[in-house]
Amino acid sequence: MKWTKFSLETTTQAVDLVSNMLDELGIEGIEIEDKVPITEEEKKEMFIDILPELGEDDGKATISFYISNDEDKDSILSSVKEGLVELADFVEVGNMEITVSETEDKDWINNWKQYWKPFRVADDIIIKPTWETLEEKNDNDLVIEIDPGTAFGTGSHETTRLCIQGLRKYITDETVLLDVGSGSGILSIIGLKLGAKSALGTDIDPNAIHAMYENAKVNGITEEEFTVKIGNIIDDQTLQEEVGMEKYDIVVANILADVIIPLSSKVGQHMKKGGLYITSGIIYMKRDEVKEAIEKNGFTIVEENEMGEWVSFVARK
Repeated sequence: MKWTKFSLETTTQAVDLVSNMLDELGIEGIEIEDKVPITEEEKKEMFIDILPELGEDDGKATISFYISNDEDKDSILSSVKEGLVELADFVEVGNMEITVSETEDKDWINNWKQYWKPFRVADDIIIKPTWETLEEKNDNDLVIEIDPGTAFGTGSHETTRLCIQGLRKYITDETVLLDVGSGSGILSIIGLKLGAKSALGTDIDPNAIHAMYENAKVNGITEEEFTVKIGNIIDDQTLQEEVGMEKYDIVVANILADVIIPLSSKVGQHMKKGGLYITSGIIYMKRDEVKEAIEKNGFTIVEENEMGEWVSFVARK
């Protein structure tokens, strides 16, 4: 499906009302740009560790949205403008001018796929996008097929590679694996393909559950082998009970330093004595903070690995 991008200059005060109006008109894929500081709660739900320098909040915002080329753009834009006029009675919406910032025909949802090709994450592990054809492989290669959808996790980032290295080294056919922040499910799937007995993935993003199960299925993994739970394992007691206590041989968490720190005080209750805690997503400048949090919660660090600007710890309970 092809899309055209439109942008509306408005105010931060009007963002919520305008976004709701667009949603009611059936417009999806809304993007908001402003200089409003990010809250700690929002940061926990984002895949970033260093916040961008936004500058001083000037009260201005840009809302961009996409309309399919199969739809009646003139009619939809007319409805948007009518909605803005109505909102102007309640909030400052700006000059209500809508501009076309991209007119080239692109599939904005899937265009990125043309740049993602099969690649090796280890000597004998290949990540292959589900829509690509693998032209070269060795007899002993383990091929993992992934379509991340809207979930986080293609396997190409250094942090994911560091976790894969840890799983490659420590997985056995008796391993029960817990994957915190599972995203696309890539680490659970690799763990199972490396021989783990079972895996459970958790993620705070409800959209991730579909990607995880679909990726498991295409790799021949059943729901008996791989279970998915949605929620925040750090503070959701019901989820903690569902995940289970003292049952995991390995916990892998490729998240963020600021999430790994509080996670380290909770995750031990889910692990068997002697179990391994593999963490990544730690930018080097936060290495010491994470190391301190892991050690003060009863873990002994047995490995520290680096790739680029990123650090991974392997710790034993």
